[in-house]
Amino acid sequence: MDKKRILIVDDEVDATDMLKMHLERVGGFEVRAENRGSMGYSAAKEFSPDLVLLDLTMPDMDGSEVAAMIKDDPQIGKTPIVFLTASILKEEAEETQGSGDYSFLAKPAGGNEVIEKINRVLGL
Repeated sequence: MDKKRILIVDDEVDATDMLKMHLERVGGFEVRAENRGSMGYSAAKEFSPDLVLLDLTMPDMDGSEVAAMIKDDPQIGKTPIVFLTASILKEEAEETQGSGDYSFLAKPAGGNEVIEKINRVLGL
């Protein structure tokens, strides 16, 4: 079975690096990380991920703007997006399951919690 491709777009370099390592080692995913929101859309176009983990609050471009650009693109617009953000409480993230085009995961989220979310969204 081919490895699922995950794109992480988050300005927190250390957290992104740790999550990338965990997803590759434990989850068996192929992962690309981008630490600038403004590069998130082009990274998604180039990498063609099966799922995008996207921070909402980044200094150079808001995650909601990146998500809108991805969703407007006919080539990658159906790619599931999970907002990985400190802007929402864990309870609020659980309430949004299955509502709308996006899923949410509250920071801080452990690596296994992220893997569970990815597997759920991708139906694995």
